Amino acid sequence: MKRIGIIGVGEIGRALVTGLRHGGDTSSEVFLSPRGTRTAAELSERYEGVRVCAGNQEVVDRSELVVIAVRRQDRHDALAGVRVDGDKVVVNVMAGVGNDDLRQTLATDAPLVRAVPLPAVRERRSVTVVFPSHPEVNSLFERMGGALPVADETAFNVFSALTGTLTTHYAYLSALTSWAAGQGVPAADAERYVRGLFQGVGRALGDETRSLHRLAADHETPGGSNERIRTTWFDPANSAALTTALDGLLADLDQ
Repeated sequence: MKRIGIIGVGEIGRALVTGLRHGGDTSSEVFLSPRGTRTAAELSERYEGVRVCAGNQEVVDRSELVVIAVRRQDRHDALAGVRVDGDKVVVNVMAGVGNDDLRQTLATDAPLVRAVPLPAVRERRSVTVVFPSHPEVNSLFERMGGALPVADETAFNVFSALTGTLTTHYAYLSALTSWAAGQGVPAADAERYVRGLFQGVGRALGDETRSLHRLAADHETPGGSNERIRTTWFDPANSAALTTALDGLLADLDQ
């Protein structure tokens, strides 16, 4: 797609624009809605071929592919009166908003594709789940690190639920830092070390020749420190609590 519109320029909208322009790529024109005015203006000033439109209808009219990235609770206000012709492709990245819901809001026959882009698309390092598979949408996200089309909306919601664990990971790292600071280590030193420790873990995840189970085993020594924390903290009760939380989130997404 040569002309891409984004309605809703929050964290994900910003990441998509940055990813589209990664490495100096200017192959697509990008049209931004005025929602998130400061961010949209900043992006248009930074990147060639990125323009802020007067309104959401102009974004749609100028674009071949339109990404809807507003917050779920804002979608009706943001999309009120917006007309989408059938020759457009609409990418729905709103968490918890199904395509049937969005089609009713837009009253359009245009192809609608759900997607779960993560902030790492800004560096073209994130695999994006899409449903249903669509060649233009798949191509867009292949540029951003990879597309993972899934068979149905139930599977899509499972992957969407997994994204709900992201900030828990950051909170976990923050808790480790706070613990170290409580032991008298300077907080800045603790945070620097924790960041470096888990950046290394992230790089290890790039080795797809080993399963996640295998990676965990390879980083443990029997009777060692890693095994001790895994078995005493991440015990069956803790694991079951995580499963219960994910089941509850999935149930809400399936509604």
